[in-house]
Amino acid sequence: MENKCCCGGENKEKAKIDEILVKYEGTKGFLIPVLQEVQHLYNYLPKEALEYVAQETKTPISAVYGVVTFYSQFHLNPRGRNIIRVCQGTACHVRGGKLILEEVEKELGVKAGHTTEDLRFTVETVACIGACGLAPVMQINEDTHGRLTPEKISLILAKYN
Repeated sequence: MENKCCCGGENKEKAKIDEILVKYEGTKGFLIPVLQEVQHLYNYLPKEALEYVAQETKTPISAVYGVVTFYSQFHLNPRGRNIIRVCQGTACHVRGGKLILEEVEKELGVKAGHTTEDLRFTVETVACIGACGLAPVMQINEDTHGRLTPEKISLILAKYN
């Protein structure tokens, strides 16, 4: 599954980016909300889309990349439909969070910080999910799974298509 980008001639994606740009025209501090909406279109920020935004807003591409690389909310690579966040905070670490992460990576065949080839999952680590009483914990999208053991991982992942 390949994500096609906007900026080679007339197409729907380019028109959608143009709509976003018009909405923020003349607005001070427009870049972050524009990038948030463009990212929502693709689930990440393709290089061509960033170049198009820079061109159309007369913003240096270095400034656009500066914003994108500064804020962790922005992603330069395709992300999965399901975002897995495996807690590595103190309580989770003490109760086997590392084993949970290793099992997730083994099941999906990708390391933390990466996305499966089919774009089904992106695996991330987080410092704390805030559910220490359920440690070890992981979140998949908005669902929190606690009191995990490596044996439970495959059944949990199977629920997310």
